[in-house]
Amino acid sequence: MRDPYEVLGVQRNASAAAIKNAYRKLAKKHHPDNNKNDPKAAARFSEVNSANEILGDEDKRKQFDRGEIDAEGKPRFQGFPGGGGPRGAPGGGFEQYGFRTGGGPGGGGGQGAAFEDILNSMFAGAAAGGGGGPRGGRGGGRTFEFDGGGFGAPDLDLNVTMTVSLEEAVKGGEKRVRLPNGKELNVKIPAGVTSGQQIRLKGQGETVQGHRPGDLLIAITIAPHPVFRIDGDDLRVDLPITLYEAVLGGKVRVPVVGGAVELTMPKNTSSGRTFRLKGKGLPKTGGGSGDQFVTTRIMLPDGNDSELEALMQKWRDDHPYNPRSGME
Repeated sequence: MRDPYEVLGVQRNASAAAIKNAYRKLAKKHHPDNNKNDPKAAARFSEVNSANEILGDEDKRKQFDRGEIDAEGKPRFQGFPGGGGPRGAPGGGFEQYGFRTGGGPGGGGGQGAAFEDILNSMFAGAAAGGGGGPRGGRGGGRTFEFDGGGFGAPDLDLNVTMTVSLEEAVKGGEKRVRLPNGKELNVKIPAGVTSGQQIRLKGQGETVQGHRPGDLLIAITIAPHPVFRIDGDDLRVDLPITLYEAVLGGKVRVPVVGGAVELTMPKNTSSGRTFRLKGKGLPKTGGGSGDQFVTTRIMLPDGNDSELEALMQKWRDDHPYNPRSGME
């Protein structure tokens, strides 16, 4: 993956607000829903999300700036205190190689085999001399296995887009996704997932011998709903009401995600009036839920109704008023 600062198009001294603003603009620009005819949109959208995972997190950003993690958030090996890098390498040690500890001999191989031999012989010698392994550990039975995850390693991550319903986004669930390589997986959708959020499944990407398996990056999109509109953590819905409900008031049923509730509507409710249903919106990241806003829309009966017309004519003559006064 490219440098996250380059991906978001911000300077290294950019403020957190500038990074957040750049991420929002790029996420909106490259969102798959806005680029349905562009097959590369999902990959660009995923790259923007991955960059924000690093720079949008204060601790991870500091780790990246110090060179402790790479652009994918993977740890980098910085070398040993007081020691330089291998001959011909810059003084930062083995920074271009990721590594993990293993339990038995011969675990490395491939690209990092030579460095593994150096480390194993180094710690074996330390153990024989009575010294500890790294950080004071017992060096004799500890080997290092390089995964070749640094410079020159292939990009084994897979990027896919998954569309979920609003109900699935709110309550969570399980959905089957087909990967570009033909493999199919059942993916658990966490409750409260949002459009644009990315789910990372470790080790479910491509595999190449001698390298650590890549990850599967799933960009979530929420399908348009016939009733609800998403507004951040809130939901909005237009509620059709009759003319007599608007005039006389009363209780009306309002749809919410997963059911319906009763709303007490006061007399003389105008079309366009908005009511708030507290806590009936989407789950929030930090806990709790947003609200649902219900806007009334007065609907007249289909066809011509002579009785209604006669009633309105009499009412107009007896009670004239102009709701547009002051607009001219």
